[in-house]
Amino acid sequence: MSHPENRSQDTSSAPHRGGEAKPCRALSLALQGGGAHGAFTWGVLDRLLQEDSLRITGISGTSAGAMNAVVLASGLAHGGRAHTRESLTQFWRDVSRDGRMSPLQRSTFDRLMGNWSLARNPTYIAMNVASHLFSPYDLNPLNINPLREILEAHVDFDAIRASALKLFISATNVHTGRARIFTREDISPDAIMASACLPFLFQAVEIDDVPYWDGGYMGNPPLLQLYDHGDADDILLVQINPVERKATPRTAVQIQNRINEITFNASLVGQLRTIERMNRLVDQGRLSPKTLARCNFRRIHLHRIGGDAQLDALDATSKLNTEWPFLQHLRDLGREAADNFLNAHCQDIGHCSTLEAGDELVDE
Repeated sequence: MSHPENRSQDTSSAPHRGGEAKPCRALSLALQGGGAHGAFTWGVLDRLLQEDSLRITGISGTSAGAMNAVVLASGLAHGGRAHTRESLTQFWRDVSRDGRMSPLQRSTFDRLMGNWSLARNPTYIAMNVASHLFSPYDLNPLNINPLREILEAHVDFDAIRASALKLFISATNVHTGRARIFTREDISPDAIMASACLPFLFQAVEIDDVPYWDGGYMGNPPLLQLYDHGDADDILLVQINPVERKATPRTAVQIQNRINEITFNASLVGQLRTIERMNRLVDQGRLSPKTLARCNFRRIHLHRIGGDAQLDALDATSKLNTEWPFLQHLRDLGREAADNFLNAHCQDIGHCSTLEAGDELVDE
């Protein structure tokens, strides 16, 4: 795999296509989690923020998607797209700087071969074995997580709470196994850390004496809240975990990774199917005007930007790789994917779906 770290980044703030005035269209964003692969979402957001014809009115997110969501929301709350793009860049830059102190680094062989994998890293191998024998309460008794300091340095939670943006962040209640959705009004650093709390790496995050784990188990990311409470009739899913793979996993790492993908995508598939069913009921006229008004049922246009083959080809261990060239590479992939989507489908936003969930997620 080559290192495209020298690829130039477009830093303009003008729309991509032409100079003609376009109507401003409302859009909700649903951001998946996936560790360092969340830098792909950073690239998508960076490109979308250049599109003046789009107005982001709602955001949902989980884990790394939750972190992207609050950095985005904080920037928008301060009023400027250029400032928001810079905030996202600085957030991921600091994630990388902090990661330089980590023993999780690529082997010399992987660096020479241009692989982003950490599978040969002795610390990763030791951690993988230890996670089956010891818990984070044994290995990390002080519950140290440097991401919290980075998050607090880059996110103005008071500004988010004072804004009009709809925000939904998911975490999993350890006791009940149900999703907890944190809204703009109750957003906090604890809520974001709960959404990103992988139980094999970190102690559960307690909020009001309730322990929470990663939101990916029950909502990766939340969609129905954007349907029920969002102001936009269009939802754009930024997906970094594949629903489908063609090859059968053979190694222990591949098997575990595929189990995680299926688990973390289960709630997404269910939510997409629910929205698709609601759309069909609306299209078929099977809901009365009274029911439509009371329950906020309406046709929602679904869209998707995904990493597809580029992200699917990456080793699962690369989700722990925070090297700056790798994060830049993912950012550039995200910008390219967003640009391709906008070129093909920008005119469809506000008019029709470009992701037909019924076709893609049908049972065998």
